[in-house]
Amino acid sequence: MTPAIQAEKLSKLYRLGIISSKTIAQDFNRFLARVRGKEDPYLKIGAVNNRLSKNGHEFVWALKDVSLQIEKGEIVGIIGRNGAGKSTLLKILSRVTSPTSGVVRINGRIASLLEVGTGFHQELTGRENIFLNGAILGMTKSEIRAKFEEIVEFSGIGNYIDTPVKRYSSGMYVRLAFAVAAHLEPEILIVDEVLAVGDAEFQKRCIGKMQDVSQKEGRTVLFVSHNMGAINNLCTSCIMMENGSVKTTGSAKDVVSAYLAAGTENGASAVFTEERPEAYYTSVSITDRPEGEPTGDIDVKRPFYINLAFTVRNYVSGMSVGFAVYSRRGTKVFYSSKRVDDIAANESDKTGSYTFSAEIPGMFLAPGDYFVNVSIQIENVQLFDTKESVVSFTVIESGSALSKFKGKDIGVVLTSLKWTGRETN
Repeated sequence: MTPAIQAEKLSKLYRLGIISSKTIAQDFNRFLARVRGKEDPYLKIGAVNNRLSKNGHEFVWALKDVSLQIEKGEIVGIIGRNGAGKSTLLKILSRVTSPTSGVVRINGRIASLLEVGTGFHQELTGRENIFLNGAILGMTKSEIRAKFEEIVEFSGIGNYIDTPVKRYSSGMYVRLAFAVAAHLEPEILIVDEVLAVGDAEFQKRCIGKMQDVSQKEGRTVLFVSHNMGAINNLCTSCIMMENGSVKTTGSAKDVVSAYLAAGTENGASAVFTEERPEAYYTSVSITDRPEGEPTGDIDVKRPFYINLAFTVRNYVSGMSVGFAVYSRRGTKVFYSSKRVDDIAANESDKTGSYTFSAEIPGMFLAPGDYFVNVSIQIENVQLFDTKESVVSFTVIESGSALSKFKGKDIGVVLTSLKWTGRETN
C-alpha cells in the first residue's frame, strides 16, 4: 500500500531577523548554485534550533534531516517543546512553505488547520469561506452544498454564518475552520495545536470527529497537541521532535512517557533566562514547606508547595499565572491559576517580579511520579509564556498510611468518601 505521507531528509534553514540573504552577492550565489543543480552554498552554515541558547548564529535549522512515513488511516501525534520544529514540519507537508532540502511525497488531498483562520478571507462571510475552502480542495459547488448544513451544525455558529469572519472571535474562527477541514472530505487532515483555543466541549467534539474520520472513513490524521492525554487516547502512533529533528517514534503511550520523563532533567526546580515582551517565568520549584529548599520527594500525608517566580514587563488586564499537574501516563490531574491583580499591591502599576505559591494538600495525590506545566496567560484569549514538564516530583508512601493499597493501581487522586449501607433481604 502506498503511504499517505513519505518524507526523506527534510530540512528547513532560516535566517534570523532578515528576509533573503544579507547581500546581493549571496543571493546571486544561491541562484547560480540552483541553476547548476548544486547544493545551496549556505546550507552548511547554521546552528541547531534551540530557542533557549544564544549562540550568535545568523542561520538556524528549523528542521534537520527529518524522515518519516505515515500510512493511510493512521492517527499520528506529533509532540515536542516549543521550537522543536512541529509547525515547520506541518507547513512543509501542507505546502505552505517549501523545504530547503529533502523530498516529501503526499498521496491525497490535504486539509490543514495550522493557525486560527487558516485559508479564510477576512472580508468574506462564513458561508463564502466554506465555498472558498472547498474550491481550494478541488471540490465542486454541488459537493460543498451537500456538506454545507452538516458543517454549519458542527461548528455551532449558524447565527453568524453570513457575517464577515473578520468579526469572529478566535473561538468562532476555530469552530468554523475545523468544521470545514474535517467535513470537506480530504484524504489527509492536519491539525496543529490551534484546537486549544476552543472550549472543552468543542475540543471533545473535534477529537471524536478525528476518530471517526480515521477509523470509519480511513483517512489520515496528523495531530499536534500539548495535551498528552488526548495524544494517548486518540493517536495510534506518535513522533517526538526536539531541536528540529525526530528524536523518538513509536506507540503513543511509549513516546508520551519518554517525553514526560524528559522533564525529570530539571528535578524539583528549574531556572529560566529567556525573556518575553509582556511576562515570563524566571523559576519554578517544588518545596515541602513555605520558602523551603526544593525537594522532589513528597510525603503522601503532608502538604507541599508549587512556587512560580515570574516577571511582568507590560501588564495586560486579566493576566494570570497557572500550572497543570500531569501523571506519568500523561493524564492531566488538575489545573489551577491565579490572577496577577489579586496579589499585586499597586493598583495602577502591576509590573515587577513576583513569586506565587500554591499549597497542595496531603492525602490528595496518590503515590507516583508527576510533572508540572506552567503558563502565563489570559484564559482562552492570549498566551504570554508557557513551559512544559518544567519540574517533576514523586509522591511517596510513609509508614502504613496507604498499606491497604499496596500493589494496587489506585489512580492518581486519593479521597475519603462517606459510605452508607444497610442489609437487604
